[in-house]
Amino acid sequence: MRRKPQDKERLEHILEAANNIQEFTEGVSYEEYLQNKVLQYAIVKNFEIIGEAAHHLTKELKEKTKDKIEWRKITAFRHILVHDYWMIDFETVWNSKETKLDSLIEEVEKVIAGL
Repeated sequence: MRRKPQDKERLEHILEAANNIQEFTEGVSYEEYLQNKVLQYAIVKNFEIIGEAAHHLTKELKEKTKDKIEWRKITAFRHILVHDYWMIDFETVWNSKETKLDSLIEEVEKVIAGL
């Protein structure tokens, strides 16, 4: 039986998923994104992974880093994507990629380096 990932592994999962989103959207315009359902759902899936990994981080790690990373908002976003799937707003997903992802990557890299 496989053991559950620890904080460092979960942070690495977050980083990998965030980097996937960046890779998938490199050179892609918002209009191209709106026309590409496969891309839309690939991005959604990676945001789900980010939120799920964030949800399972220890309370101690989340408490130590809550001033730099909005863990509650990340897990709430995942909840919407998974449980309220019929309400997914692809503009919001794109905006999250555009406005939140770079800083998330930067902060998660710092947390990993400090472990």
